[in-house]
Amino acid sequence: MKLNFRKSGSGQPLVILHGLFGSADNWFSIARELEKDFTLYLVDQRNHGDSPQDEEWNYDVMVEDLREFLDDEGLSDVFLMGHSMGGKTAMNFAIEYPDRVERLIVADIAPRYYPIHHQKILEGLNSIKLSEIHSRKDADDQLSQYISIPGIRQFLLKSLGRDREGFYWKINLPVITDNIEEVGKALDEDGKYEGPTLFLAGGNSDYIQQSDLPDILHHFPDYNIEFIEGAGHWLHAEKPAEVIVEVRKFLK
Repeated sequence: MKLNFRKSGSGQPLVILHGLFGSADNWFSIARELEKDFTLYLVDQRNHGDSPQDEEWNYDVMVEDLREFLDDEGLSDVFLMGHSMGGKTAMNFAIEYPDRVERLIVADIAPRYYPIHHQKILEGLNSIKLSEIHSRKDADDQLSQYISIPGIRQFLLKSLGRDREGFYWKINLPVITDNIEEVGKALDEDGKYEGPTLFLAGGNSDYIQQSDLPDILHHFPDYNIEFIEGAGHWLHAEKPAEVIVEVRKFLK
């Protein structure tokens, strides 16, 4: 699959993968700073952003999408960074193709299994009647019945596109809804990447816990972990300056 991406900057290549319900645009402000030191590739994963949509959606195919992208761009090895779902893709890729990853950064996700916990979001997104809305405010009003936090609604509605025929989802909402269990799957028990790896954890997030550290060590023996104080799961949006500092320190 030919993935949509944004390229900017100069220097060693740094590929960034967004999380569930997100897109490459989520990392644009981070890229604006990091492109001073690296060639940035912000990638839309399949069924997200402006990349193609497909009925198949799991980490195996997302890993192969990334391999095809690197091949097409002539990138033999890269710095690879992923957040949440993108972090799981990045971890799986590094294990499958260790020679293609010089250094790995995983943002607020561990290798373990995560139970389904996006039901309310999916209910809210599926409740929006696209044929009946005339503005983003209409969509926000409908979504507010399911999600009370404005910032989360604003993030989700970034995937709401509009053309001459009306509003449409950039995410493949039916496929994501039907296959949501795929996003929480654990890494293969025997999988291991021995290159330098940085885990960034939100200090206010519960996605990475102390109990995860032995599992992280098992899969990524050359790892370091940094907690971004005051940040939740969307640490790159909440504490971008701190994330940039840690990324630069680790990669340079």
